[in-house]
Amino acid sequence: MKVVVTGAGGRTGGLIIKQLLEKADNSVVGTVRSKASSSKLQFDAEKASLVELDLAAAAAAAAAAADNADNPAVKEFAAALQGADALVIATSGVPQIKYSSLFGVIAGRLIGRKAMPGFTWKKGELPEQIDWLGQKLQIDAAKAAGVKQVVLISSMGGTDPNHFLNKMGDNARILDWKRKAEQYLVASGVPYTIIHPGGLIDEAGGAKQLVLGVDDKLLEHNPRNIPRADVAALAIGCIGLKEALNRSFDVVAAPPAAGAAMANDPAALLAGLQADCDYSINSQA
Repeated sequence: MKVVVTGAGGRTGGLIIKQLLEKADNSVVGTVRSKASSSKLQFDAEKASLVELDLAAAAAAAAAAADNADNPAVKEFAAALQGADALVIATSGVPQIKYSSLFGVIAGRLIGRKAMPGFTWKKGELPEQIDWLGQKLQIDAAKAAGVKQVVLISSMGGTDPNHFLNKMGDNARILDWKRKAEQYLVASGVPYTIIHPGGLIDEAGGAKQLVLGVDDKLLEHNPRNIPRADVAALAIGCIGLKEALNRSFDVVAAPPAAGAAMANDPAALLAGLQADCDYSINSQA
């Protein structure tokens, strides 16, 4: 397969590329924001092709363009996508902690009061720019290049406009912008798979049973997290899989029941999931 993975400098995107490269017959292209991002790679960069794509700058250009098809950044990325079996979108806005807010957190703990730290965003990297305009750019480029499938790594929580993640960083609404991009992908006509992982944790993969659901019902599940490595494996397993085409679902991971064998085959898991996420709930279209 030829697979293009955006967000290669991130923890999840890097793991996706690393796992893809473990199969010698895969051709992998990863995008990084800058040369500085290349120093964070979790895989052998000599085995994958790297493309620099500053999504923040490209998103700004996309917002200024009347039509994304006229945006040079779309055309440039579409060229990198030519012949791709799949585009895996693993980009996301990343909140930055306000270190000055930690004094209030510490003071609150001393007097027995719970306080949360404050967050902000790097200039040009607001969720609207990265999770909406940046992902819209990627979807448009995939459509222009005739990519066979887009696998979008998103997040659980999108059905709730009052979710705490939407309030993070001066009410930047990261989940709402992610949901808007998901709805744009669904309407684009490009075959898609949308994965909403629970809380991402940095543990080894392959040791837990994956549990699928829809519409954030798994937020009531305990545990409601999932190793990044399992998300990476699931995303790869969905590429070219007919059971995964035009599906949108949530996923968490749980310790297997005593004596039970794990059953994490993506085709079987998706065949057993009869519903898809309902975008009429908290629609951002």
